[in-house]
Amino acid sequence: MTNREAILTLNLLPGIGPVRITRLLESFGRAEAVLTAGANRLQRVDGIGPETAKLIAGWEDHADPFKELQEAKERGIAIVTQDDDSYPKHLLQAYDAPILLYVWGEILPRDKHAISVVGSRRTTSYGVNATKKLTYQLAHAGFTIVSGLARGIDTAAHEAALAAKGRTIAVIGSGLGKLYPPENLLLAEKIANGQGAVISEFPLHRSPDKQTFPMRNRIVAAWCQAVLVTECPAWSGSLITANLASEYGKPIFAVPGQIDKPSSAGCHQLIRDGATLVADASHIIDDMGELPFSGRMDAGPEKASELPELPTEELAVYSAMGEGDEMPVDRLIQVTGLPSSAVTAALLKLELRRLIRPLPGFRFIKR
Repeated sequence: MTNREAILTLNLLPGIGPVRITRLLESFGRAEAVLTAGANRLQRVDGIGPETAKLIAGWEDHADPFKELQEAKERGIAIVTQDDDSYPKHLLQAYDAPILLYVWGEILPRDKHAISVVGSRRTTSYGVNATKKLTYQLAHAGFTIVSGLARGIDTAAHEAALAAKGRTIAVIGSGLGKLYPPENLLLAEKIANGQGAVISEFPLHRSPDKQTFPMRNRIVAAWCQAVLVTECPAWSGSLITANLASEYGKPIFAVPGQIDKPSSAGCHQLIRDGATLVADASHIIDDMGELPFSGRMDAGPEKASELPELPTEELAVYSAMGEGDEMPVDRLIQVTGLPSSAVTAALLKLELRRLIRPLPGFRFIKR
């Protein structure tokens, strides 16, 4: 058995969890050594009692890693451990970082530039519209959108990221073979087929329960550079995600709502506690500092001044603007030959990317 197969085996065993697995690996060095140790030796590790030691020592009665690997391969699912280059290193900041991840789709280096968008499962039209507007802008600006594939706000966030032709990561609270909620299977397929990945730390056939969702939330909190809460009541699990992210040192953004609506009470509490009030994606982009350009997410700071890959109309408008020259909108329409509506839309998107800035009199200049 390889070390990778041994790690998978430990993750398949019920009731152990990433904290105790990490302690075992620190004590024994390699996962194979954990599986071959006797129960008495296992009990010397902090947190490993007689029942857990017996479970690990008799792992063959409880786990079949080879069957799990075969099914994952058949489903097109990769299994990524902490030793793999594709494992998101920012997840390691969590003291209970996932031992491994099941990945349906692809994780790219650019996905470290991420905003987590969370909120209530029971939404209002206001919350859905605010989520779609802000998420679309953030995804189009180059941020990967991370959410939990749940009903409500999560679904709106993933859909808006896809509509913006951006990237999105769905972290689910069940195994990928028991995708929940089942009505989001088509959405999950769209994400996995080229615009992101659906992620789980749970064995393929683990059903969702009250324990798996909080575990999912810590990944959503650790993955991102910041959390945006768009709508949630005072008792929402989204507040747990936001608080976890705050403990990790991530900025928290919240969308205000009507003061008499319980559906926004959680966001209002976050704002009172110090979260930044958000009404437009530019509020987040300005606070985040350097903007990750679409198509150039892996370019270091030394390449920040280079021209990012842009859609055709945005590139035409940007190229028509001279260095340091103030350009009126009517001149850009004349130079590019594009319809006024296309030029106006391109200018808005370039402004969101922080490539240009507006000046009085409908004039624009490169940053």
